[in-house]
Amino acid sequence: MTMRYKLSAPSVVKTTIQLPASKSISNRALIINALARGTTPPCNLSDCDDTLVMIKALAENNETIDIMAAGTAMRFLTAYLSTVQGTHILTGTERMQQRPIQILVNALRELGAQIEYAGKEGFPPLRIHGTELKGNELTLKGNVSSQYISALLMIGPVLKNGLRLHLTGEIISLPYINLTLQLMKEFGAKAAWTSENSIEVAPKPYTPVSFMVESDWSAASYWYQIAALSEQAEIELMGLFRNSYQGDSRGAEVFSCLGITTEFTHEGVLLKKSNRLVEQLNEDFVDIPDLAQTFAVTCCLLGIPFRFTGLQSLKIKETDRIFALKAELRKLGYLLQDAQDSILIWDGERCQPEAQPVIQTYEDHRMAMAFAPAAFRFPGMRIAEPQVVSKSYPAYWEHLQQAGFQIDNKE
Repeated sequence: MTMRYKLSAPSVVKTTIQLPASKSISNRALIINALARGTTPPCNLSDCDDTLVMIKALAENNETIDIMAAGTAMRFLTAYLSTVQGTHILTGTERMQQRPIQILVNALRELGAQIEYAGKEGFPPLRIHGTELKGNELTLKGNVSSQYISALLMIGPVLKNGLRLHLTGEIISLPYINLTLQLMKEFGAKAAWTSENSIEVAPKPYTPVSFMVESDWSAASYWYQIAALSEQAEIELMGLFRNSYQGDSRGAEVFSCLGITTEFTHEGVLLKKSNRLVEQLNEDFVDIPDLAQTFAVTCCLLGIPFRFTGLQSLKIKETDRIFALKAELRKLGYLLQDAQDSILIWDGERCQPEAQPVIQTYEDHRMAMAFAPAAFRFPGMRIAEPQVVSKSYPAYWEHLQQAGFQIDNKE
């Protein structure tokens, strides 16, 4: 039987939440620390699946490494293992073996990497023979996954001749590239933009440093959503920094359009409700694609039409998130349109909602977390396969209960 949670939301939310550590920072810091040959792991690492598989892979150094459903780990480890001695098989879940990786493999091969496909051409599993990489110049389209670009940048300092990376066309997910560069510099790398589309990484090895990971702004977005949908809210989120390296910190600014004010404290942020809501939300998500689901659900439930652009990366995430959002919001009575594989629109069109909606999560943690707050409008709604949140926020359901949500476990 499929596990389901039945949710009911409180009318007033007053709580303090210790958010999980940033997965994006944790996974980058782990790879960079390993390349620096650091003996002390970064502090306050995320306890999510993606980070745990990365810790395990780096600690055990087994010949076969199964990263399960962790896309970040697949991409970062592909590059990392290309530079370290030994032969490894890198594999994952059935879904992971359907997620393309050819662009990254081709780029690494250009640098001299020895990588073979152990199964279907262009997809994991990979057989990687670590070797010294002597190539130092690459050109990639700027609209490929930022994780490919980050994976290549992070190995730059250990390449014999460093790395010059040229990005053509529109560069998407720019904050994630800049996050990578910031973290590389924290570990002593010399890496910088030399023009608006070129990055140069000097062949200057990393230096091990003690490093503290900040809380996750992506996880914070669900609490902003809860504040926006509740009748009254006062929510304190611990461990967020005003000058964050994380691109998703821009979510706070977008939520100000939906009536939520952010006040920075010594410990984190305090969320409060205001009555200032926009009539329509038009937003480019090219830099913050992981927040698209949160805002789509929130706007529908607040009755605010929207037009979201820059969503081209959503089709190759854990699931096709554009399809999934349209299918599940329809169950709640909202008819969304999409265009050009990168635009999502809701013009206010409604249909009859299902009497007892069951939200499918498609093995996607963000579907579960973005739809759970819909319980404010649909008491007793159900979330299927709720355990998927372990990918990035294992304590999510416990934190909802702490905030006054009632969760019944339905098999």
